[in-house]
Amino acid sequence: MNYLRTAMLLAAMTALFMGIGYMIGGQGGMMIALLIAAGMNVFSYWNSDKMVLRMHHAQEADERTAPELFHMIRQLSANAGLPMPKVYIINNPQPNAFATGRNPENAAVAATTGLLNMLSEEEVAGVMAHELAHIKNHDTLIMTITATIAGAISMLGNFAFFFGGNRDNNNPFGFVGVLVAMIVAPLAAMLVQMAISRTREYAADRMGAQICGEPMWLASALNKIAGGVEHIRNPDAEANPATAHMFIMNPLSGERMDNLFSTHPATANRIAELQKLAQSGLGSGGGYRPQATAAASSYRSAPYGQSASGPAPSGPWGGARRERPRNDAGDEPRRPRGPWG
Repeated sequence: MNYLRTAMLLAAMTALFMGIGYMIGGQGGMMIALLIAAGMNVFSYWNSDKMVLRMHHAQEADERTAPELFHMIRQLSANAGLPMPKVYIINNPQPNAFATGRNPENAAVAATTGLLNMLSEEEVAGVMAHELAHIKNHDTLIMTITATIAGAISMLGNFAFFFGGNRDNNNPFGFVGVLVAMIVAPLAAMLVQMAISRTREYAADRMGAQICGEPMWLASALNKIAGGVEHIRNPDAEANPATAHMFIMNPLSGERMDNLFSTHPATANRIAELQKLAQSGLGSGGGYRPQATAAASSYRSAPYGQSASGPAPSGPWGGARRERPRNDAGDEPRRPRGPWG
């Protein structure tokens, strides 16, 4: 049922795109819009993942630059029955993550340094399992195409300001049509885009909990991410709002209302559903196995991507080592131990 609803929403967005073309240029404009929409869908199928990763300045990581994260995703991918996706790191303090790619064989997952620094190993595993669920469900292609069409509708709305204001331009609605194209159409595209995102998030939460084996890992992560997103801006997301629905949580604001203007379901509602899964017995083991190793402990004692002895040689996110405070005797205070040390 969710896939049928998603297909209907995508059809509605394409129809909206054609409708704007008709308002701007009549039947000729509608046909041009149809051709543009078809071309954009083809282009998005092959290139949208690269575009989104470039928009957010994501840099590819490997076993050398991010060994713990890379091994985690490899184990989770095996649990999900997926090929290993490419792994990317985004140098951004806001905790967030997304997945992209036209199919499981050409997929990528991206996490911000904020997410990797703020969350425990188990919580990161819950988030990455959620993103792998999007890949397994083929949501990534739908979401990237939706982002492309939504951006194009906004672009056409801007074009309407310069074209179609009179009958000479084959505009059957005159100035009223221009206003609709400029204001109403982009708003409608945003609503459809958000509806598609909300449709897929609950399904990804459920499958992600099954992949990692512990629903409460993701529930705890969502709670932390919600607080971080509310207080930390994401400039790249603000510059590319059409990609907001791809993230595990809306990167544009701390919006938590489950209504038409939310790119994601309410965080409290998502956590409640995960709690129901945990109570039903899911989470008894058999999923991801945290790496409680000395290497992981020393790795987590410094910012993500840096060793305890100093910055990583050439990690994709870089950054200087942050000095930890010391007491009067010159000793570092004891840190509470967690899954990463």
